[in-house]
Amino acid sequence: MAAPGSRGRSLSGLLPAQTSLEYALLDAVTQQEKDSLVYQYLQKVDGWEQDLLVPEFPEGLEWLNTEEPISVYKDLCGKIVILDFFAYCCINCIHLLPDLHALEHTYSDKDGLLIIGVHSAKFPNEKVLDNIKSAVLRYNITHPVVNDADASLWQELEVSCWPTLVILGPRGNMLFSLIGEGHKDKLFLYTSIALKYYKDRGQIRDDKIGIKLYKDSLPPSPLLFPGKVTVDQVTNRLVIADTGHHRILVVWKNGQIQYSIGGPNPGRKDGIFSESTFNSPQGVAIMNNIIYVADTENHLIRKIDLEAEKVSTVAGIGIQGTDIEGGAKGEQQPISSPWDVVFGTSGSEVQRGDILWIAMAGTHQIWALLLDSGKLPKKNELTKGTCLRFAGSGNEENRNNAYPHKAGFAQPSGLSLASEDPWSCLFVADSESSTVRTVSLKDGAVKHLVGGERDPMNLFAFGDVDGVGINAKLQHPLGVTWDKKRNLLYVADSYNHKIKVVDPKTKNCTTLAGTGGTNNVTSSSFTESTFNEPGGLCIGENGQLLYVADTNNHQIKMMDLETKMVSVLPIFRSVNTVVDGPFLVEKQKTLPKLPKSAPSIRLSPVTVCAGQTLQFKLRLDLPSGSKLTEGVPSCWFLRAEGNEWLLQGQIPSGDIENISSQPTISLQIPDDCLSLEAIVSVSVFLYYCSTDSSACMMKAILFSQPLQITDTQQGCIAPVELRYVF
Repeated sequence: MAAPGSRGRSLSGLLPAQTSLEYALLDAVTQQEKDSLVYQYLQKVDGWEQDLLVPEFPEGLEWLNTEEPISVYKDLCGKIVILDFFAYCCINCIHLLPDLHALEHTYSDKDGLLIIGVHSAKFPNEKVLDNIKSAVLRYNITHPVVNDADASLWQELEVSCWPTLVILGPRGNMLFSLIGEGHKDKLFLYTSIALKYYKDRGQIRDDKIGIKLYKDSLPPSPLLFPGKVTVDQVTNRLVIADTGHHRILVVWKNGQIQYSIGGPNPGRKDGIFSESTFNSPQGVAIMNNIIYVADTENHLIRKIDLEAEKVSTVAGIGIQGTDIEGGAKGEQQPISSPWDVVFGTSGSEVQRGDILWIAMAGTHQIWALLLDSGKLPKKNELTKGTCLRFAGSGNEENRNNAYPHKAGFAQPSGLSLASEDPWSCLFVADSESSTVRTVSLKDGAVKHLVGGERDPMNLFAFGDVDGVGINAKLQHPLGVTWDKKRNLLYVADSYNHKIKVVDPKTKNCTTLAGTGGTNNVTSSSFTESTFNEPGGLCIGENGQLLYVADTNNHQIKMMDLETKMVSVLPIFRSVNTVVDGPFLVEKQKTLPKLPKSAPSIRLSPVTVCAGQTLQFKLRLDLPSGSKLTEGVPSCWFLRAEGNEWLLQGQIPSGDIENISSQPTISLQIPDDCLSLEAIVSVSVFLYYCSTDSSACMMKAILFSQPLQITDTQQGCIAPVELRYVF
C-alpha cells in the first residue's frame, strides 16, 4: 500500500509510522524489545507499495571531502545513508557532531554506512564555500559535505530545523528522521537495525566511496582557527586560544611563545603542561598568572597555573549538560559549550576578580563561577566554587527583560566587562540573534544595545548596516571588548568580516575596520584591511592596540587605534619553548650573490623602540612589456650583518609571486636589544622575461636601512617603501 500520509517527497510521509514506533519504544524495557520494534517498523516501511524516495542532489552543487560529486541513485545504492542537515553557525549542530563521529568509528562505508553533511545556510556568509571549508576543518568533519546554498533539498523535504538527520535505505528510500540534538541512542539504534535488516536481505554493498579530505591539502601553520585572545595587563603577554590546534599559547608581545599548553590533538586531561589536553578551547581570561579557559567541546572550565605549570578542571563534568539552573560545586556541575569567560567582582566591592562570568552558548545563558565566596546581584551569599545560571531562561530567544531569568539569549559567544559607573554591566555578543546586549551588574537586567529587532523570536534580523540601536545590523558577532580609556565597545562582527565600534551612550554602531572581503591583506590601513570571520578581540598597550583573533586567516592581527594601521603579530618559538603543535617550517633559502651591477640604495635612518614592528613594502617596477618568469621563484632576503640577534625568530626570506601584489616584509624589534644602532638589509632578486618570452633575465637590488633604537615609546612607524624602477 502507499505510504500513509505521504505528501510528495517530504518528511511528513514518515511521521505517522515513526511516531507510533517512538511511542512503542517508550514502553520497551530490554534492548532486545527495542531492536525487535525497529526491525518490525522497517518491515512495515519497506513493504509500502511506493518508496518515499529522497530527491537527487541537484547538479552543480559544490562538494567537500569527496573526489567528485555524489549521486544518490548512482553512488549510494546499497548504503544506509545519514543526511545531516546543518548550518555551521548552529551550536545544536555542533553538539551533534560527536554523535556522528562516534557512529563513523563504529560503522564505515565497508559496513554499508555513509554520512553526508547537507550544509543549509542560515546566514548569507555561510553560503560561501570557503567559509564552509573552514568550518569543516574547525570541526574535523571527515565525511562528504555538500553546499546546498539555496536550500533546495531542505525545501523539497520540508526540513524545518537545524539540525535534522534523515536516514535513508539502500534504494534512496527515507526510513527515519531525527530533529534537533540529543538523540544519540535512537541514532545508533535505528542505524544498527537498518544495517542488519538490509544485510539480511542482501541489499547492502561494501564498495568504498571516494573520500578526499580537504584538510589533507593544507600546509601547517603557527595558528589554526584561533578563537579568542586576551592580554595580561601586568606583563603585556597575550593568551591565545589556538582552537584548531586544541591548545593555549602564552606569548610575549613580540609574538615569541613562552608557554604552549595542550595540542595538537583533542583530549581531556589535567596535570602538568606536557600531559594536559583540551578540545577546541575558546574564551580565555588571565589574572595573577592564572588563566581560566572555556574548554568548549569538553564542556569544561579549566584553570592553568603558570607558576605551578599545571592544568586543573574547575567546572563541568566532561559531557554536555542540560541543566539550566546550576548551583552545584563547579567540578560537579554539568555545563554546555562554554564559549567565553571574563573576570568580575562580587557585591562585596572589596575583592577583585572573584567571579568568572561564562558565556554558556550551549544553553543560551550567562553563568557565573564563584572563585571565592561572595554575592551575585539579588542573590544570597554563595560559597566558593559554586557554578550557576545568572541570566537567560535557556530558551533560544532575543528577549530583553528586567528579570534576568526571564530574558533569552541565542548562543552568547563573547563577553566583556565594564565595571565602572555609569555602565556597570556585562556586554554580550549574542551571535544567533546578531545583537549586542548588556547585563546589569547591579540587578541582572538584560537590555538591547545594537542589532537584531524587537520581535524576540526573530533570529533572522541580521545584515551589515551602520546605525543606531535597532537600526544597526550585525551578522553573527562572536566577540566584544570594552575600551575603558575611550568608553567605546569594539565588536567582532564575524560573518560580516569586520570590526565595529559602538558608543554605548548613543548606541551608535559604525564600521571601524574591514572591507568585508576575506582575502588576507596582512598590512594596511583600517579602511583597506580585511578579516575572515574574526572570533575574538581585546585591548592592550594601555588602549593603543586592539588585538584581533582573525580566525579563518589563522592569525592574530594588531590594530593601532592611534595610527589606524593593521599588522600581523608573528608567532614564533624560542629555542627554550616546547611547542606540541605543528608549525610552518620552511627550508631556509640560500642568499644568492648580488651581481656587481646591482644597485645599492641606502635609506634614511629610522628610529624604533623595542617591541615595535617595522614594515618594508616592496614597490618594484619591471621594464615595460615584462613579466615574472614562471617556475623560477623571485625572492627577497632580510639580513642584519653583525646584529643577527635582530632577526631571531623572524621570517628571513620569501617569494615574490606577483609583481602587481608585492609582499610586505615585517621586522619585529626584540624586547632585549644588544645594540642601539644596527643596519638591516633587504636583498631582492627578480627573474623576468619579455612578454613574448624571447628574452629572460635576472635583476637584483640591495636596500640598506639604518636603525636607531631608543627606550622611548614611539607611535606606530610608517611603513618603509622600497621603490625602484628597473
